[in-house]
Amino acid sequence: MSFTVVCGGFWGDEGKGKILSFLALKDEPSIVARAGVGTNAGHTIQFQKQEYKLRMVPSGFVNPRIRLLIGAGVLVDPKILLKELDVTKTHDRMGVDFQCGIIEQEHINIDSSNEHLKVKIGSTGSGTGPANVDRVLRKLKIAKEIPELESYLTDVSVEINDELDKGNGVMAEGSQAILLSLFHGSYPYVTSKDTSAAAICSDLGVGPTRVTDVMVIMKSFITRVGTGELPGELSPEETMRRGWEEYGAVTGRLRRAAPFNYDLARKAVRLNGASQIGLTKLDILYPQIAKANDVDMIKGEIEEFIEKIESETRIKVSIIGTGPSAEDIIDLREQV
Repeated sequence: MSFTVVCGGFWGDEGKGKILSFLALKDEPSIVARAGVGTNAGHTIQFQKQEYKLRMVPSGFVNPRIRLLIGAGVLVDPKILLKELDVTKTHDRMGVDFQCGIIEQEHINIDSSNEHLKVKIGSTGSGTGPANVDRVLRKLKIAKEIPELESYLTDVSVEINDELDKGNGVMAEGSQAILLSLFHGSYPYVTSKDTSAAAICSDLGVGPTRVTDVMVIMKSFITRVGTGELPGELSPEETMRRGWEEYGAVTGRLRRAAPFNYDLARKAVRLNGASQIGLTKLDILYPQIAKANDVDMIKGEIEEFIEKIESETRIKVSIIGTGPSAEDIIDLREQV
């Protein structure tokens, strides 16, 4: 039995989708379950020369043998979910918790026009914040009230815990990242709920004693979309010069960038109770390791960078991303 929680270590955009898709293919869990806020976060997956930008369907869809679930704590936009099911052809594997909150057009309208949310906070305009407000007020519609979702309804907590009782592996897919947590992040420039590993468990209805591993994904440099603090932030010109330019999967906005920050990495490890670190985009800092799968490529300044992360956080780096595809991975877990 293994229950692995995968979560973000900075402000999102760490490459969780890539790592999750690799783990789904390599570890063969019986379930991959999405937690997090909702459609305000996107995961980009490159697999078998195709690219998928997903906001609802879990990244584990790349393994056709895996059951895909969306936990009760996640907000669902039925239009987006149904479109993604068509794209990924996963209708027969998808389950949506009957208590998932539903994003409606009125929530999107508020999110896109409210000056505080759109201008000051830098909201994605996806409707998640206003929908969570309605959930707190106990007037939000939930999935069991939506006819289009009827065939997908399930009790996610029951499904996951039953699989764990059988000794099967389950993977929890977080969205956003710890520094966007409503409680632990850079308030007020945060999302509308907690995003920690503990919150992921809560979203899915799984008790903390069932967790076997927490993998925090960190990028080899830091990016952030929207407003709010970013220690060591580079100018757009310097970001471009270094080849660090990225654009948000949901917003399309240029991401702000800064070098790797060890203080923030320690914070991410502490708040999530991390047992492993997944380090992505190493090929952007060190092009010589691009698309590598061989551990022998980790040497010289690359090895020094990884060792410093491990020394500063006291957590081992177990997965290294060396390119955009799910196949571009160096798996160090057997050595952890």
